[in-house]
Parts: sequence; C-alpha cells; structure tokens
Amino acid sequence: MKVLIIGDVMGKPGRDAMKEFLDKKKNDYDFVIVNGENAAAGFGITPKIADEFFELGVDVITSGNHIWDKKELYPYLNENRNILRPFNYPKGVPGFGYTIKENGKGDKIAVINIQGRVFMPEVDSPFQRIEEAIEEIKKETKNIIVDFHAEATSEKLAMGWYLDGRVSAVYGTHTHVQTADERILEKGTGFINDVGMTGSHDSIIGMTIETVLPKFLTSLPSRFEVATGNVKVNGIELHIDKEGSCKEINRINVSIEELDFLF
Repeated sequence: MKVLIIGDVMGKPGRDAMKEFLDKKKNDYDFVIVNGENAAAGFGITPKIADEFFELGVDVITSGNHIWDKKELYPYLNENRNILRPFNYPKGVPGFGYTIKENGKGDKIAVINIQGRVFMPEVDSPFQRIEEAIEEIKKETKNIIVDFHAEATSEKLAMGWYLDGRVSAVYGTHTHVQTADERILEKGTGFINDVGMTGSHDSIIGMTIETVLPKFLTSLPSRFEVATGNVKVNGIELHIDKEGSCKEINRINVSIEELDFLF
C-alpha cells in the first residue's frame, strides 16, 4: 500500500499547490493524508476548505494547535470523523483524535493525530493518551499512521522510538521545516521529524518576511500575512506491507514549477 502525506498546507498558495500536485499524482496512491490546520489564511481551517480537500481526494485531514482558530469548525469536527484534532486534548472538546478508514482496495488505515507538550500549549501526555487509541485500533487494523504535531525534535524522536514496531509510521508536523532524517526504525516503523510545509518557501514559515521581522525586532505584535513566493509541496510517501510495517519512506520537496517537468 502506498500512502501520500502532505505537510502543513499554508493558506491559498498551499491549497493551490496541493490541488495541482493531487491532480497529477493522486492516482499513484492508495491513501492520502493532509495536515490542514493552517489552510485558512494561515490560521485554522473552515468547513468549506475541508470539504474542498475531500473533493480533491484527500482521505484524512490532520491538524494541531491551530484547529481551534475557526469556531465555525467546531460542529463540523463532531460531524466528520475524517478531520482530526489532536487526541490528547482534554476529553469533552469537539471532534475526534483518530479515525479508521477503508480505501478503495479494502485496506483499513488508522490515522492518529497527537500533539506534543514541549514548547506547546498544555495538553494531556501524548505518550500516555496514545495508548488508548492504539488499544482500540489494534482490534481492527495493523495499519496505523501517527501525525505527531510537536515543536521539539527530541520529543518527536522519543515518540518514534516509543511506538517503533507498534505503528506503521510516525511523522512530525508543526515546524513547517522539512527535516532530512527519514528512516525506518529497527522494528519497522517509518519515521521523519517533520514533513515540512506546502506553501511559500520565500517566507518565514509561510508568512511574509515583511510582516514577521518586526515582531523579532521590536517584540511588538505584528499582523502576519501569508506569503506567495517560491511555493513548494512538502511531504512524504510511505510503502506499507500487509503486516502494517513500513518498507519505504521517501521525502517530497517539489516546487509547482517543477510539477510538469517531473510528472
């Protein structure tokens, strides 16, 4: 089974690039996961945008701390199990932290969304709470993919080793900077610290340099704007066998100008 994972989609430039990529490549994959928490002008996602993602062929939308930025999304989170908020928020908040979906070939794939605690908003322990999800999911499928939305590389590595051999893959989101440490861990779990950002790379993690720099220079609030230059699709592709083990993990880092040439 071949799975496509697209990193944090940043605003309209990221949405347009993702659409162009999927128009050319989605038939190459058996399952598509996209992190959409920054899809609406860089902050959150709306029901309309989520529906557009699903219409493009996205199977599951994951998120992170920005999932709460658009309050109109809250009812939608309770209605659709294929858009996720981090599982380890306190019980009772809107939405679902994992889902199990069957693809067109009859394979059941589980996706867990979990959030880190180092340099992040306070949430329940991701290491303890993820055990609840895995216990339930194992009753139905061995194919388990984890989006660990976290800041610290050490915390992401710890989660990778903690889940090695128990899930198909652990990949990081949130930093918007793709790392070059993709590998298959000792017991068969695919891992990468961060899949990166789908959006403008002539920017500061997707926002214009002109609107972000003043905050660092003055420490005063600044209204960030989504950047548009040098747009790239970042992500990974996974090859998962019938036992739920990852056999191959490849990074994707493609500019929209390169799409026609490469594909």
